[in-house]
Amino acid sequence: MKFGVNTFIWTADFNASHLPLLPPIKAAGFDGVEISLFNPAAYAASAIRTGLEQNALECTVCSVLSPDVSMISEDAATRRRSRTHMRDCVKRVAEVGAKILAGPLYSPVGYLPGRRRTEDEWSWAVEAYRDLGPVLAEYGVTVAIEPLNRFETYFLNTAADAVRLCDEIGHPNVGILFDTFHANIEEKDVARAYRTVARHLKHVHTCENDRGTPGTGHVDWPGVFAALREMEYDGWLTIESFGFALGELSAAASIWRDIETSPERIAYDGVKFLRESVQRR
Repeated sequence: MKFGVNTFIWTADFNASHLPLLPPIKAAGFDGVEISLFNPAAYAASAIRTGLEQNALECTVCSVLSPDVSMISEDAATRRRSRTHMRDCVKRVAEVGAKILAGPLYSPVGYLPGRRRTEDEWSWAVEAYRDLGPVLAEYGVTVAIEPLNRFETYFLNTAADAVRLCDEIGHPNVGILFDTFHANIEEKDVARAYRTVARHLKHVHTCENDRGTPGTGHVDWPGVFAALREMEYDGWLTIESFGFALGELSAAASIWRDIETSPERIAYDGVKFLRESVQRR
């Protein structure tokens, strides 16, 4: 397995000015970083790729959709614009040297219309990702769609629904990002949920129940690692947490207090726990 850390711990929008973060991340024992992509037109893919190569780090890319972008909007023009946005994101992901684009890439985080999803919304999501499939194959990029907890989205919450969505999309470059933080809220048995998503699992976020240091809370880590071993998962284990004072990003993640003594401790102590857990097998 490979060990990654999301740069949201340090910054809301990773760019070339943040490349000095990479040497200590490498020294801490990470194999790669997960960097954000919000605006494809302004993405410094070449400079970031060079910085990663200089530090012998790989990367994955995460993204969320802005309020004016949604794959499941009732407005057809918005859906068309969203597909164009996703195609542009895929191209930037390839340029930076990554193979995974992960996140809740169906509607904006926090959009809660006060009702359950509709059949039309589901069909629009399936149609959008079927349409994106050839672009993903052309650029060698896989989209890992992330179910979120009920407080952040109404559209996709559970392992079972994520599997159903991928089954209906039916493309090998579309799979699931499954995050222990969200699963801890939505699933009765987190380890069983990993077994549920196994055939579509493309990426794993290893996050504690309070977004703190992995291994310090009540996530069922032995069960999760047992499930990953059974399915012979050999991809990324990425720590995703958030800085304590990153403005809108901290607010979006509901970080209202200092979870640990410092955000860096979440990463640096967390990767030690993950490596030890993997080695126990």
